Amino acid sequence: MTAPATPFTGVIPPVVTPLTADGALDRGSLERVVGHLLDGGVNGLFALGSSGETAYLTPSQQDEVIEVVTKASAGQVPVLVGAIETTTNRAVERARAAIALGADAVVATAPFYTRTHPTEIDRHFRDIAAAVDAPLLAYDVPVCVHSKLDPELLLPLAADGVLAGVKDSSGDDGAFRRLAIGARDLPGFSVLTGHELVVDAMMLSGADGSVPGLGNVDPHGYVRLHRAAVRGDWAAAAAEQDRLVALFDIVGAAVPGTASATAAGLGAFKTALMLRGVIATNVMSPPMRRLDGTETAMIAAYLDRAGLSRV
Repeated sequence: MTAPATPFTGVIPPVVTPLTADGALDRGSLERVVGHLLDGGVNGLFALGSSGETAYLTPSQQDEVIEVVTKASAGQVPVLVGAIETTTNRAVERARAAIALGADAVVATAPFYTRTHPTEIDRHFRDIAAAVDAPLLAYDVPVCVHSKLDPELLLPLAADGVLAGVKDSSGDDGAFRRLAIGARDLPGFSVLTGHELVVDAMMLSGADGSVPGLGNVDPHGYVRLHRAAVRGDWAAAAAEQDRLVALFDIVGAAVPGTASATAAGLGAFKTALMLRGVIATNVMSPPMRRLDGTETAMIAAYLDRAGLSRV
């Protein structure tokens, strides 16, 4: 397997957004997260995605996140920024703000809350791309927006130069495979998986890289996995993936029935980063709750088993 010739490849973690005890952006902790990820060898940063709690942040908080991430990364890797809004005009506004603040590319979902149709989703991406002077990637996350971005919709947009890539968090591995096959004749189009438990399999299917939320906790592991896949060492890639699958069990630390899947997952990532000394607190955006002492102790045990240092 040779390194793919697409603009956005490798490991591009969706950067978490650390908060202070009173819910403000913790700028110092966010700077340390960026440094931690860069030290891990990542190939890009995705700010204001689902793992960045973008839906919970105000526009001013979103702007502050972009400012911190772009300044801290200092051009070392591309910074992709989510312009995740319910409708086209709102997404365009956020995309323009992101680019003005230094984003190298923007990421948008299909429209949501409003009922929509594939022809409107197609027009949505075309209108955003026409309004901004930066690469646009589609974010396929039907669990949140209730629309699946099928290859039949994405590939024509890619062929027309509307989309520079897609982050696929659909969990539909069959559709991902069909997308990767269709993208073989589109060398400028990046196919990225957000399915962090099967990155090795997705790389074998033709993925150009991954956008793993767990990559915040262990960027080095995902970079080792990616490099093993690129050189065709599938046994090493599988071994690394198996270790990361075991580490992902931290998302089950929250007491059942007390937190949403979002709060349990992001809370676990933040708690692990706190234990590793990267961020100061595991505070979450309301109405989500932070994980408690017992849950934190469970996550510490998972970190120890994964061989990850903590303070």
